[in-house]
Amino acid sequence: MNKIEENLLKIKEDIVPYTPNIIAVTKYFDGSKIEEAYQAGLRDFGESRVSEAIEKINKLPKYIRDNSRFHLIGHLQTNKVKKAVGNFDYIHSVDSLKLAQSISEEALKLGIIQKILLQVNNANEEQKFGFSKEEIFENFGKIRLLKGLEIVGLMNMAPLDLERQKLIELFEDIVKLRDTLEKKFDCKLKEISMGMSGDYKEAVVAGATMIRVGRKLFSQ
Repeated sequence: MNKIEENLLKIKEDIVPYTPNIIAVTKYFDGSKIEEAYQAGLRDFGESRVSEAIEKINKLPKYIRDNSRFHLIGHLQTNKVKKAVGNFDYIHSVDSLKLAQSISEEALKLGIIQKILLQVNNANEEQKFGFSKEEIFENFGKIRLLKGLEIVGLMNMAPLDLERQKLIELFEDIVKLRDTLEKKFDCKLKEISMGMSGDYKEAVVAGATMIRVGRKLFSQ
């Protein structure tokens, strides 16, 4: 058993009985680490920088590319949309109506449906991107009408160093927001992407369906 397999087993033990989709955050690692993670059984990989990620993905063996899902988890600038759409199975970080419109336009040109998550900044941190709770209600209906997009869920990044109970409350708030959106707009939002190396335990307790783990997975 290699170190990644050991770390993955520990993460899974940490979150029993929950079984969220574990996204290996490979943004700080080269393709060899993706290959190691793939051999350990992981099939979902998260990247933050569009151009670097595409270059890395294209160098992977074909069997890994064909059998993996790639997630863009970092902030996406509108001038990088053309590169991102179609190269990532999921774009987690859709944080404005304008960005959603750009993604829609590009997806229509390519004749594909791009899966997206809407990033919500429910802690109202100035340094983080994302819709406020008020903005998500103002914009959800408009984004939902855009062609070439499928809104599959919500994404959240919690503040660092929050105490456990506060973290859980913040994460639970995202789940409640998802439930409210489903009822209000009569839709299904399957995915809740929240929780990273420092707070994935709290995220799964609150209802995360995707956790984004890098440091904890790849530590030696």
